[in-house]
Formats: sequence, structure tokens, C-alpha cells
Amino acid sequence: MHDPATPDPQSAPDPTPDPSQGGQDGAAGHETAVELVEKVIAWYSQRLLAERRAGADPQALGELAARRQACVEDRDRLQDADARETARLAALYAARLKDLESPAS
Repeated sequence: MHDPATPDPQSAPDPTPDPSQGGQDGAAGHETAVELVEKVIAWYSQRLLAERRAGADPQALGELAARRQACVEDRDRLQDADARETARLAALYAARLKDLESPAS
């Protein structure tokens, strides 16, 4: 028989947050993803400006502009993305930013 003085372990709330519920952790993950995408957009914007000033060929400029535009579209998609897509884009852009900012780039 259950002792009313001790809490029932089956009725205890689950302390683990569910990111699909859009709580604080979900919002923080979304903000992180947006910040990462915006940093990559800024990198491409700066690179485009530098290449234009250096007189780069139109094909190279077009490729940079297309990559930047793809980032803008991904940022826009984040507005309606679920937790899984947000996490995927955050990981993708964290890796891309690291690659772009590495000395070999």
C-alpha cells in the first residue's frame, strides 16, 4: 500500500525539458542557430565586398553571392523550423563557420 507521506515516483514531473515544446531551451537553440547563420552570411558579405574591390571575375562573385543567398534562405526557413531542423542547421552552420574562419580558407 502507498504511504501518503512519500511522493509517488510515477506522478513526479519529468525534470528533462522537451525542446519540441518550445520552452527556454528550444528558444535558446533557435537563437543560436540564427546567430550562426547570420555570422556565415556576414562572412560571405565581407568576402564579396573584398573580392569586388580586388576586381574578382564575375563567376567568382556570382558563386559567393549564390552561397550567401542560400544562407539567407536557410535563415528564413528557421522561422518555421522544428527542433530537429533547427539543430541540424545549427550544426551545419557551426561547422561551416569554423571552416570559413580557419586560416586555410
